[in-house]
Amino acid sequence: MPKHPLAEVFGFPPDNLSPEASRIRQYRLCPYNNRVPSCTKDKANDPLGVCSIHVGTDVAITCPVRFRQDWLIAEHAAHFFFSANTHWTTLTEVRLDDRQGKSAGNIDVVLVAYDDHGQIVDFGALEVQAVYISGNIRQPFERFMQDQTNLPTFDWSNQKLYPRPDYLSSSRKRLAPQLIYKGGILHSWGKKQAIALHRGFYQTLPSLPEVAPEIADVAWLIYDLKLDPQNHRYHLTLTKTVYTLFKPALDRITTPEPGSVETFIGYLQSKLDEKLEDGNPPDAPTLTDVIGL
Repeated sequence: MPKHPLAEVFGFPPDNLSPEASRIRQYRLCPYNNRVPSCTKDKANDPLGVCSIHVGTDVAITCPVRFRQDWLIAEHAAHFFFSANTHWTTLTEVRLDDRQGKSAGNIDVVLVAYDDHGQIVDFGALEVQAVYISGNIRQPFERFMQDQTNLPTFDWSNQKLYPRPDYLSSSRKRLAPQLIYKGGILHSWGKKQAIALHRGFYQTLPSLPEVAPEIADVAWLIYDLKLDPQNHRYHLTLTKTVYTLFKPALDRITTPEPGSVETFIGYLQSKLDEKLEDGNPPDAPTLTDVIGL
């Protein structure tokens, strides 16, 4: 198991020292169809070129652009959105407004189907969900970039703020709001949606009620990164597609599963006991004190 968190740096495993990997790192390029040739993650002039991190024996994708490898996500979404032999293309970072003209956010990728005259006949929305990181990923990244050839001595395991995926924040602060606002508008228009995310992220979500593909309006495209030993690079691989209806999936993700109220009261009791044992009894105004009688 690696003693550092970096699974891919500018598209290559850190121990890939091939001429191609060295050139990409030297010029800080993005090999995964960023909007410009260079990596622009975090800072355009000092990019944080970490595509994915180690999570035990697994790998978690931390950059949304990483999902654009070979545009497989667009191909898989198109299979869900459109019938066979449909002419389609992709538009990226498309602003979506509500009825008042206020932005509900940008759609990562819109797939548009068009006829022989170039007129749009249909579209679907593809959202990409990378995972947030807790801890500090820039420090080990900069440490590696300063000395790329001495990887056996690169041990970050005992450092403070060791970076880890924050799946809870990723779902509550990004996935759920996007489904509510952007997804709600698209659903009201009767348009299909696809959501691309990594297997580890999907496994942290509650179980979603599945339906047949022909009646679904949301396709969850679940990917893994699989290491190719021949060229020593990870390849984005579709491992499963889950088909759901929009509203049941949204309700399942945004509705918490409550624990026992008795357990919570027991926790409150322990906090109160601690306060009383400290010799600082809590102020306990009576109802008469409150209403001034």
